[in-house]
Amino acid sequence: MRGEDARVLVNEIEGHLLIAATRRHGRAAAARFSAPLDWLTGAQREEVERRFEAEYLVLARASWEHTAERAMEVRGEYEEIYRGLRRRLLAGWLLACAATVAVTVLVAPLL
Repeated sequence: MRGEDARVLVNEIEGHLLIAATRRHGRAAAARFSAPLDWLTGAQREEVERRFEAEYLVLARASWEHTAERAMEVRGEYEEIYRGLRRRLLAGWLLACAATVAVTVLVAPLL
């Protein structure tokens, strides 16, 4: 298995594990939500919990998508800053080299 294939497989496994954990959290939150509603029948409680879990997953997915989008935005911002710093460093280095050559050219005839 190549490195890229392995990375894709690991990402898929992590995704499945994350979804499974989120489902468990959603079911637990749904049970906590419906627990005080003692007037619900068993079927009604199951329906409320099912809908709560489904909404929990929708909200979790929206949160993940927002986080991923923001991460891409921040990455782009930092990459732009990094490119600017690299340009300035290169310009400074070239200026230092030019100054060294100029001093050498001007001082060499005096020696």
